[in-house]
Amino acid sequence: MSLKISNLGKHYGDTAVFSQVSLQVAPGEFVAIVGESGVGKSTLLNCMAGLDSWDEGSITLNGADLGTMSDDQRALLRRRQVGFVFQAFHVLPHLDVAQNVGLPLLLIGQHDDQRVQAMLDAVGLSGLGRRLPQQLSGGQLQRVAIARALVHRPGLLLADEPTGNLDLATAAKVMDALVGQTREHGAALVLVTHSQAAASRADRVLHLSSEGITS
Repeated sequence: MSLKISNLGKHYGDTAVFSQVSLQVAPGEFVAIVGESGVGKSTLLNCMAGLDSWDEGSITLNGADLGTMSDDQRALLRRRQVGFVFQAFHVLPHLDVAQNVGLPLLLIGQHDDQRVQAMLDAVGLSGLGRRLPQQLSGGQLQRVAIARALVHRPGLLLADEPTGNLDLATAAKVMDALVGQTREHGAALVLVTHSQAAASRADRVLHLSSEGITS
């Protein structure tokens, strides 16, 4: 899936979060976005997913203009074509690991236990499908989030500080799973991070500031 952002701007009142942001991500490309705290990296990622609004410019996914879509249309697009990995995991505590991972499939009317198990195996969680989230470590929970984001084979994966709460060794394993699985599925990956180690894995690194984005 291709992503194109043209002259995007976002404001809170009279304060610009960012402005004149333009970038393109090719199918299968891994792009990392870095920048100081407070410059709007997470907000930009939420805009890419159609989860947040913007004040100027445009975002297109595979040529489809998000700005012209209704909330329901954006939700359907996300459900089928976009995966999102949050820093805070956002797993559902009352569902076991396999049920959490399988949720995106259920939302598009599919049920595939074999695909869920294959994803768990791929991210190093074999045998843990029946555990509840509170029985897992932070690194394991982040790998659950990665498996869930990729199980429906989206064309675009958006990851917001996926290693921010992890120690260095666990962070490296999580990045191995994230990069390995997006490469295997041919998905484009946009990663927002403060981690130089994580950013160094990308095909390109872009720097976001309040004035725009640069390579």
